[in-house]
Amino acid sequence: MSRLRRGDAVVRSLLGLTLLLALSTGAPAYAGSWVRGNYVSTSGARGFQLWVPDGYQPGTPLPLVVALHGCLQNPDQFAGLTRLNAKADAERFLVLYPNQATFANPTQCWNFMLGGNQERGTGEPALVAGMVEMVKQHYAVDARRVYLGGVSAGAVLTGTLMACYSDVFAAGMIGAGAMYKAATTVSGTAFAMLFGSIYSPDDRGRDAWVCSGRPRRTVPVLVVHGTEDSVVNPINGEQAVKQFLQASDYGDDGVANDSVGSVPTATRTLRVPGGRAYTVKDYVYGGELVAQKYEIQGMDHAWPGGDASYPFADPSGPDATTFMWDFFKQHALDGP
Repeated sequence: MSRLRRGDAVVRSLLGLTLLLALSTGAPAYAGSWVRGNYVSTSGARGFQLWVPDGYQPGTPLPLVVALHGCLQNPDQFAGLTRLNAKADAERFLVLYPNQATFANPTQCWNFMLGGNQERGTGEPALVAGMVEMVKQHYAVDARRVYLGGVSAGAVLTGTLMACYSDVFAAGMIGAGAMYKAATTVSGTAFAMLFGSIYSPDDRGRDAWVCSGRPRRTVPVLVVHGTEDSVVNPINGEQAVKQFLQASDYGDDGVANDSVGSVPTATRTLRVPGGRAYTVKDYVYGGELVAQKYEIQGMDHAWPGGDASYPFADPSGPDATTFMWDFFKQHALDGP
């Protein structure tokens, strides 16, 4: 064996040991409890928290939701804001909270605009995907029902993972975020946040379709945005919808032929009692709810229906955690 091959073998062994320790040294995997650990690979290292729901049984596969926090947040804060653990206990699914490290970004924003974080198999997307595989190895996960959702920077990373790992994630939610590759530089990100991306959602839709290397698949997306978002211009939400509709148009038959169109098939306006009005747009093609858009009237940069004791909550909006899960559970990956 060459020195290089021996070195690779050592690295793989050390990584495997690190992954094992990450789970075995965390909190006990009792139902209704946190497991904390670290994931290390050639793409880097990040911490994570895993919520094991009440009623978890090792022999019964459950769905897995990956929850990606925004800037100036951590897993505990995002879990508190969204009340996602309570929903997981009620509906029986695991929740994985990757944690952005301050050494990677002092404000704990995901670095979605860097080229190394916009492709399959590299950077932060690879770290999150690796965490998912690690959880599958140690817990009973239904691999056909793995979902992800995020807010702000976490929402943009969600779009990247949906594009580049469409064989892993059955559906995703982009909350107050932007489309995949909305920007490829820091300055471009600042412009996109203020005015929307300079890139065509149709062109970026093809990029999203190509990134996974497994293109024959629709990518169901839920997009949530406030009409008065002062941090991420609401046009970004519309661009994200159009991008993933275009990706799904390619994904169902390999051709951009409007088999999945860009016009809502149903639109309804609702109101939270004593709270905000909101519009829901459905895009149903081939009998599948391929995309859904929630426009929350008057809402700023926030998680609608969130716990008011946490930053970035808008309790007067509809409960995003509930309608996110309602969207997710309509979707599952095809095949084994």
